[in-house]
Amino acid sequence: MKTKEAFDRRRLELIRDHEEWLNRENQKVEENYNGIFHRYKHTVLSWKHTPLSWRYDFNFETNPYLMERLEINTVFNAGAIAWGDKILLMPRIEANDVKSFFGVAESTTGVDGFRFWPYPTIMPETSNPDMNVYDIRLVEHEDGWIYGIFCAERKDLSKPHDTSAAIASSGLARTKDLIHWERLPDLISKSAQQRNCVLHPEFVDGKYAFYTRPMDGFIETGGGGGIGWAWCQDIQNPVLEEERVIEHKKYHTVKEVKNGLGPAPLKTDIGWLHLAHGVRRTAAGLRYVLYLFLCDLEEPWKVIKQPNRHFIAPQGIERVGDVSNVTFSNGWVMRDNGEVFIYYASSDTRMHVATTTIDRLKDYILHTPEDQGRTYANVQQRIAFIKENELVKESKQIG
Repeated sequence: MKTKEAFDRRRLELIRDHEEWLNRENQKVEENYNGIFHRYKHTVLSWKHTPLSWRYDFNFETNPYLMERLEINTVFNAGAIAWGDKILLMPRIEANDVKSFFGVAESTTGVDGFRFWPYPTIMPETSNPDMNVYDIRLVEHEDGWIYGIFCAERKDLSKPHDTSAAIASSGLARTKDLIHWERLPDLISKSAQQRNCVLHPEFVDGKYAFYTRPMDGFIETGGGGGIGWAWCQDIQNPVLEEERVIEHKKYHTVKEVKNGLGPAPLKTDIGWLHLAHGVRRTAAGLRYVLYLFLCDLEEPWKVIKQPNRHFIAPQGIERVGDVSNVTFSNGWVMRDNGEVFIYYASSDTRMHVATTTIDRLKDYILHTPEDQGRTYANVQQRIAFIKENELVKESKQIG
């Protein structure tokens, strides 16, 4: 591409193709509908959604071949928030240099038409600069601030010769407009490492409360044991008090290796509804799925109900990506009419949406049979289930 004419022609083709991609209408997938939620045909965010101006130098003098100078590899693990009549997503955007950053994309429908704001998010650093930031949870707290809780990754300086050794901390920032952020100190706890931390949206006994995931190492939880709970007196000096595990990982379940909370819980009349990820080890590596559990309204550290089975797991192309066989969520939105938008990433590569209603989710959490803990008991449970269906069939025939 050596002429300005060819350059301009190619630039217009890029703009046209990008607009066509952004304007695709999404459709519910009716095939294999389980009565709980609908998947959708298209992704809601991917690297192709990122603005062309983030990737291309459109100056003919400096980029005569119209190359992508700053490429984007993946867009995934998005925080989510209702913003007036729009839904905003704040995904992890990973460039080809393996550095992640945040950006905000908005949609009026919540299922398609997401467009990024003009510039990536500027997340201020602490006095100990982050190497990488990702997986933000957006929480509207009753104190009037919107908080972002995210993984702040840094080199493990105790292992100078191990170039993959890292330390995960929970970064904390707050904003009023999702543009200008005030960085607060990272969460301080007795655990060696922390990630997948989430701020509870209300004060509890006059204090801030956090769901945590204590870890011994960057990947392995070690003695961490599950999803934790801790109070914090001062959000500007976020020292966690009395951290304890409230939702344990468990042998031969979807959370046998580790588990972590997704977005902040939804408040319902039956309790705080949680979406979490569970990880088990397979012959093909770690498999990440999503599951639900319910906590008490007045004592939100008490788990009162959970089916102990996966809620969303990777299907089809969702199984393939940079880190395969993974579904992960750190964002969902409940509308005033009860509609729920669940935003989940597949295989650390792209973003999807599933839609349902809060009534369906409440029915699922209350009436889905719980795991009986071993094969024999689960088979007996299923046989009883089948026999109940036979009785229903017989009663209809008699009627």
